[in-house]
Amino acid sequence: MIKQDLVALIEKKRAELIQVAITNGLTSSVAIRNSQELDHLLNEYNRKYIKKVPSSAC
Repeated sequence: MIKQDLVALIEKKRAELIQVAITNGLTSSVAIRNSQELDHLLNEYNRKYIKKVPSSAC
């Protein structure tokens, strides 16, 4: 999956989550499922595209 496709999926899932939360509440099973799916997409994005920055020794 290319970066733009993943970003588009993340944006779509985020919009779905907002709509579901407005309609059913943040603690509804549908909102929780959508939130978990969004987390999965964000984690995938982070793994693929966010560089790990080593912490400097203090």
